[in-house]
Amino acid sequence: MNFATKTLAASVLLISAGGVFAQQGETVKIAMIEGLSGPFANVGQNQLKSWQYVADYFSGNKNPAGVTFQINAFDSGGSPQGAVTQLKAAIDQGYHYITQGNGSGAALALEQAVTKYNERNPGKEVVYLNYAAVSPTLTNEDCSFWHFRLDADTTMKMEALTTFMKDKPEVKKVYMLDQDYSHGHEVSKYFQADIKRKRPDVQIVGDDYVPIGHVKDFAPYVAKIKQSGADAIVTGNWGADLTLFVKALGEAGLNLPMYTYYAGVSGTPTALAALGDKTQVYVVSYGYSQTTGELGKVVEGFKKKYNDDFYTFAIYNGIKLLNAAMVKAKSTNSVKVAQALEGMEVPSFAGEVTMRKSDHQLQQSLFITKWEKVSAKYPYSNENTGYTFAPIKQFEPYVSSTPTSCQMKRPG
Repeated sequence: MNFATKTLAASVLLISAGGVFAQQGETVKIAMIEGLSGPFANVGQNQLKSWQYVADYFSGNKNPAGVTFQINAFDSGGSPQGAVTQLKAAIDQGYHYITQGNGSGAALALEQAVTKYNERNPGKEVVYLNYAAVSPTLTNEDCSFWHFRLDADTTMKMEALTTFMKDKPEVKKVYMLDQDYSHGHEVSKYFQADIKRKRPDVQIVGDDYVPIGHVKDFAPYVAKIKQSGADAIVTGNWGADLTLFVKALGEAGLNLPMYTYYAGVSGTPTALAALGDKTQVYVVSYGYSQTTGELGKVVEGFKKKYNDDFYTFAIYNGIKLLNAAMVKAKSTNSVKVAQALEGMEVPSFAGEVTMRKSDHQLQQSLFITKWEKVSAKYPYSNENTGYTFAPIKQFEPYVSSTPTSCQMKRPG
């Protein structure tokens, strides 16, 4: 009997026991604190629908913990200050679970605010599920017992990306363009360190930062890239800052291979499709557009309901982990669930994933995907463009797992 079968059998057995779960029939409210307005609103709105869809999907007999998850929106506008303000509003309304992902600055502010609140309010603790903020500090020097990261951090992604790029001899001169905040600076820092170690011959011919969410015309940046003689681009940009950059590349006729984190995020696939068949775009991520199994059903159902892409697969893992933790804890109590999440291992769409106890960083497989036309093997069409991100390389969790300096302080 494999792990997934044993987990399902155990869950069914517990539920059939009737009164085993004190939380049977409870509604667990999760406050999604995110930029639902402002320059990245299209991304936040997509992820809000994604959380709500997955919560609904794992209800009824698909919920081994016997609970109903309810996802409610709190619009932070995308700023750290807005995130903390909305956290206070959620706490005032009795929430014990929050989630956020877009922006490591907001994530750090939330992590610190949650930790401080929990220290001062025993018995009312809040758990924070981070589905997209990838700053390494969140699970290293600033780690918190109450924070759990579902995405892979930048050190993990760069380990995978540079391992892939070191075997691309045509890459000799790289131009880096990133957003001017913690995430963008960390993408630059770790790419340069890792590629120097693996391919010391690669030259960094540009290292630019753009004010996040403020640049409407990327033509000047594209001109600098063209002048630099770069033969490849590396960027951690996301949302409008990547979509507008792609459009500017197309308008300038500059077709360089581009290595990215977030080319699958709302708006960018449509911009990429406008460039035609010549563009070469790679993504490092923990999943890919086309999948099968249970996640495939979620992806297809989401598309059918919203005519939109379900691409933040960390949300799927987040609900599965919460379910498993509540089964183990036999409770929805935030402290008991947080304790159960430590070291939790669940089957997922790319093998088993494990919430590492030492720092609460999810350990999972990573993929390199390539933008290409849909095919019989990979028929999913991103944003109905006729293109998809097809996997060309998979790294098992141990390959991209990076060490942590976290000194976890646990309650009690």
